Amino acid sequence: MMDFLSSNSVLMLEKSMDFLWAKQAAISDNIVNAETPNYKTKVVTFEENLRAKLESALGSKTPRRQVRGILEQAKFDVVDADEVTRMDDNGVNATEQMVELVRNSYQIQYVMDAISRDLSTLRSVVRGQ
Repeated sequence: MMDFLSSNSVLMLEKSMDFLWAKQAAISDNIVNAETPNYKTKVVTFEENLRAKLESALGSKTPRRQVRGILEQAKFDVVDADEVTRMDDNGVNATEQMVELVRNSYQIQYVMDAISRDLSTLRSVVRGQ
């Protein structure tokens, strides 16, 4: 049972949720500051860097151990985008950010459903059902 709680898939769900919450906060900040002069759109990066590291681990002799280390060290970055969309140097496209907010909300729901299914499975095992 402890293997289940400390598995790579559970760790990946945890890291995904951390990333999605940070992304939700950044998008919310962007929307709030849509009318602030000189505000640069915040972007949270995580997926591309993690994907590259995971693909490199697949070629190693101990991919499972490599993947575990990569997941444990995985971090997201919040950076300012260089795009400027208006004359006042504000880089926020409010419509685009609203669409991204909805998209991110669906992703959070998907990850929460996956976590819920895993915990439901664990509950069934503990109860012996």
